[in-house]
Amino acid sequence: MLIHAGFDIAFDAPAPSTMLALLSVHPSRNKDLRSPHRILTSPDVPIYDFVDGYGNVCTRLTVPAGGIALKVDFTIEDSGRVDTRAPDVPVAPVDALPDDVLVYLLGSRYCETQHLMQFAWAQFGHIESARDRVEAIVAWTHNHLTFGYQHARCDRTAFDGYRERVGVCRDFAHLAITLCRCVNIPARYCTGYLGDIGIPPVDAPMDFSAWFDVFIDGDWYTYDARHNQPRIGRILMARGRDATDTALTTSFGPTILQRFEVFTDEIVADDHGAALKAPPLRLAA
Repeated sequence: MLIHAGFDIAFDAPAPSTMLALLSVHPSRNKDLRSPHRILTSPDVPIYDFVDGYGNVCTRLTVPAGGIALKVDFTIEDSGRVDTRAPDVPVAPVDALPDDVLVYLLGSRYCETQHLMQFAWAQFGHIESARDRVEAIVAWTHNHLTFGYQHARCDRTAFDGYRERVGVCRDFAHLAITLCRCVNIPARYCTGYLGDIGIPPVDAPMDFSAWFDVFIDGDWYTYDARHNQPRIGRILMARGRDATDTALTTSFGPTILQRFEVFTDEIVADDHGAALKAPPLRLAA
């Protein structure tokens, strides 16, 4: 399956401002790219990439006075398989977990385990299967929170979401991650593209999405408390402890978002492999 994806994001800026952007496809998906993935800027400014401490591609640039537009347009191949369900095994003892996984049991900026520890153990601690424990947490979070873009707030933590019972996809992820960590299941935050592929079309603007991975039986498995069902066509961009580590952009100066467009579409082909739905030329001048 081929997916055509990308974005067109613009900022206004009254003065030059340094920016970090985690807007590239994660290196683990580079082998699947079927066209170049390059962030283009307008006006043209110097940019360069480095790999951060979590293995994400991070782009550095300076937004000039007057603002900037960032654009990407690429095609990527995907297996077309839904998210793999974790195996049904007991929860691993913490002392048996790999060293590099332990950080994903700790509290973090948006995942305050200290506030939800007692609730998590009372609600989910009796479930012996790691998979069943995670899936119970996902289902509970999905039902506890009400989704709505009008509820978006950049400073909402997992405990805020627990109390307010509203949020967007990052809030669903933060709450589920926190509950998993509380009951000794390592969980990490993920962000990327997730189009309406394999489901009925959704009458809402396309956006980036947030989900999470859990470490069970020596491997990572993807879960999504926002949708509470396996999905097709995730394109990972970044992962870390929470949204702090995976922020789409971080500005070290005043910038104002002026435009935010994301697209993620399956390229449908005929019996001979010719594209029936060709990607539009979104980056044309």
